[in-house]
Amino acid sequence: MPIAAATIALVGWVGSEFWSTFATSPEAADGEPNPLDRWSRRGIDAIASDLGATALYPFSGPPWLPFQRWARRAEPVAVSPLGILIHPDFGLWHSYRGALAFGERLELPAIPARASPCTTCAEKPCLTTCPVSAFSFAGYDVAGCRSHIATPAGSGCMSGGCLARAACPVGARLRYAPAQAAFHMRAFLRSPHLPGP
Repeated sequence: MPIAAATIALVGWVGSEFWSTFATSPEAADGEPNPLDRWSRRGIDAIASDLGATALYPFSGPPWLPFQRWARRAEPVAVSPLGILIHPDFGLWHSYRGALAFGERLELPAIPARASPCTTCAEKPCLTTCPVSAFSFAGYDVAGCRSHIATPAGSGCMSGGCLARAACPVGARLRYAPAQAAFHMRAFLRSPHLPGP
């Protein structure tokens, strides 16, 4: 889907900063599907309306919008060995919930050049911590991961979040709280867009 915009600004959060706000929202309590996506849409639609922008979402597809490509142009992130974007300060604990598309070109600060923290991480604990070795330099075994967390043997991953992701030392202070991690794991397990379990 072509986007007619001169500037795209990403909207998201870091760590558990907004988790309590979402957790006490009407969307979190109504029992309907996709509460976090609906909460994000409600907030970002309001911001877009106030600013005269168009709201865009990573969960509105197919076709899927290139949020990861946009992110790499917006801040000093790089692809981690897990396949998700890593930030030099926030590690793997940041999320893009939407974007604002503006028709005019906005003056934005230059992105500082920063190396990926993965380039100096010799041990790569993210690749050795997963109990079913779902991550490797060859890629991510999504079906194997989902099959594991759907069983009692995967209860630690389900309740505390992905062990490989949590093994990354970068931004460790920003790791998701247990309730937030479990929420995301349940959503991952239910996703109709992924293979397995």
